[in-house]
Amino acid sequence: MTASIRLGELVDRFGGQLTGSPDITVTGIAPLDEASEQHITFLSNPKFRHKAAATQAAALILTQTDFVQIGKDYAGICLIVPQPYVYFARAAQYFASLNAIPATVGVHPAAWVSPHAIVAATASIGANASIDAEAVIGEHVVIKPGVVIGRGVVIGDHSLIHANVSIYDYCVLGQRCIIHSGAVIGADGFGFANEKGQWVKIPQTGRVLIGDDVEIGANTSIDRGALADTIIEEGVKLDNQIQIGHNCHIGAHTAMAGCVGVAGSAKIGKYCTFGGAAMVLGHLTIVDNVHISSASMVSRSILESGQYTGFYPLAKNADWEKTAAIVRNLSGMREKMRYLEKTMKTLTEKDHE
Repeated sequence: MTASIRLGELVDRFGGQLTGSPDITVTGIAPLDEASEQHITFLSNPKFRHKAAATQAAALILTQTDFVQIGKDYAGICLIVPQPYVYFARAAQYFASLNAIPATVGVHPAAWVSPHAIVAATASIGANASIDAEAVIGEHVVIKPGVVIGRGVVIGDHSLIHANVSIYDYCVLGQRCIIHSGAVIGADGFGFANEKGQWVKIPQTGRVLIGDDVEIGANTSIDRGALADTIIEEGVKLDNQIQIGHNCHIGAHTAMAGCVGVAGSAKIGKYCTFGGAAMVLGHLTIVDNVHISSASMVSRSILESGQYTGFYPLAKNADWEKTAAIVRNLSGMREKMRYLEKTMKTLTEKDHE
């Protein structure tokens, strides 16, 4: 099924200024160079103005500035908004909701639910899902097949748990969370004491507490706390294959791209972003509004907001080896420079005498 939406309906819901008829209908959103007369598209980067001017879309979402630049060249209807990319996201959500197949309410016959669990009547529990005692599943929660919900887990209203997610005992999820397949929430943190070369396990007795509107990507792992809890505040977005160590605290609305690793007991502020494969060492503090570039290693606390980068730019291997050789010799070069400076100072003093 494909939904058909009037442009006027989008404006009624999300605002914006139309330059043409509100009765024109569209059936979806498509990229600038793939859109047809049945689509609406968007321009969020001025460097693509030439593509926007030539697009075949029925309507184009753009800013007032871009409209002034290309509006006369584009044959379709313009929808002028302050933030086209955000508008696109809202419109895309609306299209998706109209085309979505509603989940079947109730417990699948092949699922197992403990008689001591509480499952809202509006929840949907898929085949081969398992819900242990004392768990509380909120209103309109959707639990896909193969999900394992541990003892005492709480899942807030309208949350979506995709197939084969594991949520360990006593973890808590807020409302409207989305957890993608393969994610593991509440596994033991990496805690061991060394005794004469042998490792003694430290029991991990904390929980994972997740706020409202959090999205966690596929195969991402969030470890439970050792004594206190691991905390993921509201609005946090975690991509696929991320590792969050035990006792970490991730501030509200922070976003991390794929393969980020955060070691135990790191405290990260609100509204931070982390590029793919960035690494954060344990027991560090990062304040609000810090932005870490991809593949950067955070080896010390960051106490001032801003953009931080910690990697050497890509180079040909031969050039990299030469640079590495120079870096290895920097200490010796520094000592030579100090010796030369001291010698020059001595000679200068003798000349003055």
